[in-house]
Amino acid sequence: MINLKAGRIALSALLLLVSLLAKYGPTVTHLVLQHEYNSQLRKDREKVISDRHDALFNDPAAPTAGNPNGDHHIAVFLDSNDPQRRAVDRTIQQALKHDPELKVYYIPYSSTRPGSKFAARAVLAASKQGKFEAFHHRLMATSLRLSGSDILDIARDEGLDVERLKRDIKDPGIVNTVKHNSALAKKLSIHGGPAVVVGKRVVSGAANMHYLDRYLANEREKHRRPAGSPTSAF
Repeated sequence: MINLKAGRIALSALLLLVSLLAKYGPTVTHLVLQHEYNSQLRKDREKVISDRHDALFNDPAAPTAGNPNGDHHIAVFLDSNDPQRRAVDRTIQQALKHDPELKVYYIPYSSTRPGSKFAARAVLAASKQGKFEAFHHRLMATSLRLSGSDILDIARDEGLDVERLKRDIKDPGIVNTVKHNSALAKKLSIHGGPAVVVGKRVVSGAANMHYLDRYLANEREKHRRPAGSPTSAF
């Protein structure tokens, strides 16, 4: 009698398990695969950040903001025609206000978005005239898609030499820099959205930017550890 009762319980449990697997199995499988993908993506990104550290945090061609001698460095992959750019720029500006030791390296790159390549080259060309910040913030002030003529109008409003800007946009050095930046973005699996490199982590997408303060705080804590403690580059 006891064995029969135990058998019924085992059979009921088995039927319940089969039912749950039929209902939720695909979801569970998807979650497991997604976790494995995210884990591998994180490892791949960490390797690229380590291998390409100077390209991210020591590129003399990169426009910068914040403390020029700051000990805390982040790299912002900048698509100046990204519709999410306005919200991301606000986040970066807040980070600069909160951390007097922060130095930001901007890495203009081109995505498949229309006008992205022209915008990236224009940002670097404006930097050659010493007008990066004013020009950059005007581009960031809207979430609208900007045409080439829109970008040139903004440059004119900000007092840039537009004829020189148009020449510099075609300069082989600027063209190659945007190509290299775009290739680096691809290696980091950054595809046309905002992304910030903090330590060995890539924070991507406007929806994740609210995590940036937390990651910056974590990196500052690592930076304060006594000599001999393991730290990440920041």
